[in-house]
Amino acid sequence: MSVRAKFVCNEVRKRKFNKQDEGGATVILTPVTSGSEENKEFWQYTPSGHIEMQIKNEAAEKYFELGEEYYIDFTKAE
Repeated sequence: MSVRAKFVCNEVRKRKFNKQDEGGATVILTPVTSGSEENKEFWQYTPSGHIEMQIKNEAAEKYFELGEEYYIDFTKAE
């Protein structure tokens, strides 16, 4: 079994994690609330939340765009 949620990217912030670090980004996502019937349905089951990731992979960092929506799939690790 897995659980799917739909989140929107609210912030992508470039940053250094320490003085010696090359840097990366902080990405913040929150549940979708409106904009489509699908979003309203997702909001009904996930009305609030917050995902914050510190990313040090340039390709992954570039993947997240402000205002874009993303499906989040949760699958239990064995």
